[in-house]
Amino acid sequence: MTSLKHALLAAAVLLAAAVASLQQAHAEPCAPQTFEGADYIVCTMDPDKADLRLFWKNANGEPYRYFSSLAEALQAGGRKLVFAVNAGMYRLDFSPLGLYVENGKELKPANTRTGGATGAVPNFYKKPNGVFFLDKDGAKILPTDEFLKRRPAARFATQSGPMLVISGALNPIFIPGSTDRTRRGGVGICGGAVRFAISEDAVSFHDFARVFRDQLQCSDALFLDGGHGVGLYDPALGRDDRSWHGGYGPILGLVE
Repeated sequence: MTSLKHALLAAAVLLAAAVASLQQAHAEPCAPQTFEGADYIVCTMDPDKADLRLFWKNANGEPYRYFSSLAEALQAGGRKLVFAVNAGMYRLDFSPLGLYVENGKELKPANTRTGGATGAVPNFYKKPNGVFFLDKDGAKILPTDEFLKRRPAARFATQSGPMLVISGALNPIFIPGSTDRTRRGGVGICGGAVRFAISEDAVSFHDFARVFRDQLQCSDALFLDGGHGVGLYDPALGRDDRSWHGGYGPILGLVE
């Protein structure tokens, strides 16, 4: 009887482990989080295991513009778009504002301009801005100047700005208690994980950067876009956001 009990216990343990493993394998990458009273959606993945890619134009050479258009194109090829976000700022023709590398090809060069001599500095040009990229060693974020010095062999790369967190420190240009508040989206390198955060509430740059450093434990993080340009595609959460001016430019998507 004792042997039977041990056998049943061992079987139960193995079954529980198998169920837990199956649940983890099918766990949704995106989930709601709260930080200091503000709501966020945070999407987490292992870049060594997840198929994270950049997309811009379809087979006809036209910008996808909508998450749903990209999802349909992937589905036609037998693939699934699990989730997607706006991958950075773009021009009126939906072309990337800065460096853009897709499948190892540089389709847009790095933008090293200062953003003009008068008036407020657009977010992209606030220093330092940076590059999120994927290479043979995984995912990384570097300030643009450092990226251009190293010239890593990136499979995918998108330039945006400003940097939110730099080697564990907040970008010093951010002001605690700032009244410049809006919805914001960004990406961070957090140990061995890549984490995207989308704010559901209006937050300042300082607060948004602290989400990555203090809540998500990211050593480096990059702002992708704000205001009505923030977007998320995640069927599991019922999200297929639309940009306010007719679509998105570059898109970061997790593909299965």
